[in-house]
Amino acid sequence: MFAISLGDDGAELRPLEPWQAEEFLAHMDRGREFIGEYIAFAAAAADLESARALLQSYADKQAADAGRIYGIWLDGTLVGGVLFRIFEPASGNCEAGCWLEPSAAGRGLVTRAVRVLIDWAVEQRGMHRVEWVAASANTASINVAKRLGMTREGVLRENYLYRGVRHDMEVWSVLAPEWRELRSQTGR
Repeated sequence: MFAISLGDDGAELRPLEPWQAEEFLAHMDRGREFIGEYIAFAAAAADLESARALLQSYADKQAADAGRIYGIWLDGTLVGGVLFRIFEPASGNCEAGCWLEPSAAGRGLVTRAVRVLIDWAVEQRGMHRVEWVAASANTASINVAKRLGMTREGVLRENYLYRGVRHDMEVWSVLAPEWRELRSQTGR
């Protein structure tokens, strides 16, 4: 297994695999309400069986080159993660996403982890377009897109029905040439 350092604070990005279902479930239990405020991801891992099935679905996606999932560990504890919900090498398009438990919020972990994902997608896999989709009310997620230099393309009005409420969803993206230019300007 590999681990990629996300900085001097003990944060690491690692693959998240089915054999880690117990750790993943414990993490979801710690952050279920916070994580589930805008996304159904936490509800999909309600017990050990469903947690393992969720991680297996991403293992299957990775085997098919159609998605990937990674955990963010802080001082050895799983506190969140990032993923390619959609990964389409033939078209050069993918969609990145994230989740985080409240104890890890506000540290820039997601921004740093997604930066690693985008670098890999663009430079190693030749992706042309990386999307980020978030509820308009999810300011933390919108701020990640802004910090990454993504462009807001529009709002899908009342597009996402979740917990009986229709949410507006914002679509943000960065294209490979833009990403390379941003990286050359910031040196990161």
